[in-house]
Amino acid sequence: MVKKEIPSNNYEIPYWKDSLLVAGIDEVGRGALAGPVVSCAIILPIGSTNDIGCIDSKLLSVKEREKISEILKQRAISYSFGIVDHHEIDKINIRKATLKAMHLALKGLSINPHHALIDGNYFEHPTIPYTTIIKGDYHCYSIAAASILAKVERDKIMMEIDNHVDPLYYFAKNKGYGTLAHRKALQELGATPYHRETFLSRIL
Repeated sequence: MVKKEIPSNNYEIPYWKDSLLVAGIDEVGRGALAGPVVSCAIILPIGSTNDIGCIDSKLLSVKEREKISEILKQRAISYSFGIVDHHEIDKINIRKATLKAMHLALKGLSINPHHALIDGNYFEHPTIPYTTIIKGDYHCYSIAAASILAKVERDKIMMEIDNHVDPLYYFAKNKGYGTLAHRKALQELGATPYHRETFLSRIL
């Protein structure tokens, strides 16, 4: 069983002490075979504590994610999503698409943060200072919050896509990731208009 470490606000506190706003940023869908990559940027109030069990979104059930997501939206000073679809992923590659989604999420915030905390080891931004954190959704409250909101948002998109494709792809269940049933459907039915062609070339 995976230990459910509760992300702390230790990364935010040094900035909060100087009354600086911090945005947590994470993305979901990077490794999926179909659908968009979705990023979320969220600014939590200075002094916020993780008292709602906000952890890495992958360790939560659907109901837990949706419940925590609604609480986070109510608490947030601002939150925003960045969405890059499968067509653009094929055009510019997933790394650039992920970076673009993060930039779109930051740009969509109603107020500019003084600093950004990013999940992973790669980011760049021309004006906003940032810190990248490996496994940030395990350790950092703001990033874990962004992870949950992004996951819930992308799941909604994939549920809608599921209404337009053969049920044998099981998008409602696998959300576009390469499960055995999904790969079997690809072998038997071919790709849908929502698949990332550059990803399929690696597995078909």
